[in-house]
Amino acid sequence: MTKTKTKLKLIAVVTLVIFWAGSVTYYYNQVLAAKPKAYTYSGISDLYLLARIIRAEAEGEPYAGKVAIAAVILNRVRHPGFPNTIAGVIFQPGAFESVANGRFWSLLPNRESIKAAYDALRGWDPTYGALFFWNPAKKVSRWIWTRKIIARIGKHVFGR
Repeated sequence: MTKTKTKLKLIAVVTLVIFWAGSVTYYYNQVLAAKPKAYTYSGISDLYLLARIIRAEAEGEPYAGKVAIAAVILNRVRHPGFPNTIAGVIFQPGAFESVANGRFWSLLPNRESIKAAYDALRGWDPTYGALFFWNPAKKVSRWIWTRKIIARIGKHVFGR
């Protein structure tokens, strides 16, 4: 009986891994096929990193809020005041609470976060060029409130 349960668990895990890998591959292939002008891709790692930060920072937010998180990161990549890679922006010290507190590392991207990353990479920016976002319900630096507010999506405020 124990061997049967172990085999069933192993089959379930393998099935989930195959499903997840298929989702990432599908969206990555869609990104490559589209060849958008909005961003130059450096590989599947960009899509994966964006999807992972979306899941960590915007879980429970509306879909547009998830895309907005990725859009802010892409806006920073294009801005001369920030690192010029997605990884550089995400791992910039102190830039994202979910990286600092470990949430980024504890969650894998889900289908919706992968799709949101794909949409942002295709050029959708519901923030209209925002470089910052924050949740006003959480304790934040007073400095962030000096930024011009451009949009409010879900629980986040987006600014420049």
